[in-house]
Amino acid sequence: MLRWRRADNAPADWGRCVMSIGQYDGVHLGHQALIAETVRRAQEAGLPSLVMTFDPHPREVLKPGSHPPILTPLRRKAELIEQCGVDALCVVPFTQSFAKLSPREFVHEVVVAHLHPEQIIVGDNFTFGHKAAGTVETLTELGRTFGFEVESLGLVNEGSHEISSTYIRSCVDAGDMRKAAAALGRPHRIEGLVVRGDMRGRGLGYPTANLRPPMYSAIPADGVYAGWMTVRDQPRAAAISVGTNPTYSGTERRVESFLLDFEGDLYGEQVQIDFIDRIRTMQRFDSSEALVEAIADDVAATRRILDAAG
Repeated sequence: MLRWRRADNAPADWGRCVMSIGQYDGVHLGHQALIAETVRRAQEAGLPSLVMTFDPHPREVLKPGSHPPILTPLRRKAELIEQCGVDALCVVPFTQSFAKLSPREFVHEVVVAHLHPEQIIVGDNFTFGHKAAGTVETLTELGRTFGFEVESLGLVNEGSHEISSTYIRSCVDAGDMRKAAAALGRPHRIEGLVVRGDMRGRGLGYPTANLRPPMYSAIPADGVYAGWMTVRDQPRAAAISVGTNPTYSGTERRVESFLLDFEGDLYGEQVQIDFIDRIRTMQRFDSSEALVEAIADDVAATRRILDAAG
């Protein structure tokens, strides 16, 4: 998949294409449907498919401090989009000046001038331009002016819920990893660097890998989870603790994983954690002995959950 940052950095020989535009945080089942339709239309037309997305998240620029939890950092988002069969990805820096472009200026100066769409596929709720003044109807009208067609697709449902990044964030925030996975089409993942913690786990017989995730990562609710930690491209079963470690009056919220049937040093490793299911809420224990007993139960539950999940 071709990748470039800024629309005006498109390859010099970039011609007509079929493209989709969106934030695509999570690349969930709804996003996948949009991308699949974009790829299908492009193949039918004999043209390359292109996805345009934005970095950073627009909310952080429009209202600093309101950045939502991120389901997929840009690198992961690009990886998932590539897996959908897209030919090219254009990442547009979302800046204060960019946010001031009118819908017409955005289409004319950014999209048409550099990316030359023959068709644009978006969601029914797509908005664009200054103060989100542009809608699907606006885009369709501009398409008539600038020579491209527009198709919009409705939201995808998961049970009684419409799938959206906001809905999935709420599932993650509640610790409901099954519902999050059902909407994503895969387990929710966070990634980061393994750093040194308090070393208590080793003394208890359960050494943990303390993860430092990127800023704004969507971290599940406090509790203990069964999941997988991928180390050097090798998934390993893990019992994952999210919280402040109340047994020892901790104040820093951490993500710590005990890898089952593993021995070795993980410090400095870049790893990924996939959350499969929540085992229990975070609890304060009256003694280290009670905590060790609970961890043993968590490890046994992790084995059962992962075995059942296949």
